[in-house]
Amino acid sequence: MRRLVGDPCHLDGLVKCEKWIRDDDEKRSEESKTGWWLNRLIVQKKEVNFDWPFPFVEGRLFVLTLSAGLEGYHVSVDGRHVTSFPYRTGFVLEDATGLFLNGDLDVHSVFAGSLPTTHPSFAPQNYLDFSTVWQAPPLPDEPVEIFIGILSSANHFAERMGVRKTWMSAVRKSPNMVARFFVALHGRMEVNVELKKEAEFFGDIVFVPFLDNYDLVVMKTLAICDYGVNVVSAKYVMKCDDDTFVRLDSVVAEIKKVPSGRSLYMGSMNIQHKPLRNGKWAVTYEEWPQEVYPAYANGPGYVLSSDIVKFIMSEFTKQGLTLFKMEDVSMGLWVERFNRTIPVEYIHSSKFCPYGCTDDYYTAHYQSPRLMLCLWQKLLEGRPGCCNVR
Repeated sequence: MRRLVGDPCHLDGLVKCEKWIRDDDEKRSEESKTGWWLNRLIVQKKEVNFDWPFPFVEGRLFVLTLSAGLEGYHVSVDGRHVTSFPYRTGFVLEDATGLFLNGDLDVHSVFAGSLPTTHPSFAPQNYLDFSTVWQAPPLPDEPVEIFIGILSSANHFAERMGVRKTWMSAVRKSPNMVARFFVALHGRMEVNVELKKEAEFFGDIVFVPFLDNYDLVVMKTLAICDYGVNVVSAKYVMKCDDDTFVRLDSVVAEIKKVPSGRSLYMGSMNIQHKPLRNGKWAVTYEEWPQEVYPAYANGPGYVLSSDIVKFIMSEFTKQGLTLFKMEDVSMGLWVERFNRTIPVEYIHSSKFCPYGCTDDYYTAHYQSPRLMLCLWQKLLEGRPGCCNVR
């Protein structure tokens, strides 16, 4: 049995983080460390001993407190600080849509204090529970003008609710638009069980039949293309992420500026973009030997005409597509190939903002559910603009 030891970092008298290491870490390669962490995350096969006593005693009541501090969440039991963990990027406590406890625990009562005063103006039960208001209508019998495919992860319920309660409301009210979330399976069965319930209730989730993995995001994009032309027969297909706020009226207005029948590829374009060879997003020469990528639109939000999408699906069926792990670069590669025979109207606009929000945006990326609600409220009030709420 290997022992885990804590190496705590302190901030304002509280433990800011806990860096877990193994006794024999010094003797092990970086590769084996990574494999061990993956095994820990996916399934814990061996019992692990910790070197501090947890302040829980079977059969005795205790008070667990979760508080949000400057650097992250802090957990205390009976006034004793136990652990902390950092905020996930773009997520704050106010964005939570529920609280779940796993384990052999009997909860006697729950109290909430210091809740934000600017909480969304929905009835609490509607914010926390499923509501028929957010259910997707049946698919229209006729072809639609635009289909929006939204990449999402299985455990991103809060992000999907943020989309459903905001800009997707405009989609539900239009007979010429359809939007769906595209989600792969999670490594934990309980997450998939909850996801299945969500999908059955809201009717707006399309399952992609593989375990979620960054390198397979390109397959989700192909699923969006397939749905857009073979299920709803859309004239245009838009791809975005679940943390992207889409200002649909502006996007549609921009599309209408292009003469009907033109092959269209619209978004925030990257021209002569070079692959990163080092760091977290490094691409090896074996993966991409060329010095630059083809022109491609940033992944958080772009639009394609249906003729390009049909070509992509035809080539995929014939196993003629080159699949690259970066889905937006893959799309640029496919459009470039289409452009060799039929001219494509490449339209760049920085208003398809991949790095956050910009004035008079078409899409805004990295928007938490709370920010989406703020953006939506501003749109409803006729004063669209970015929200920089803290």
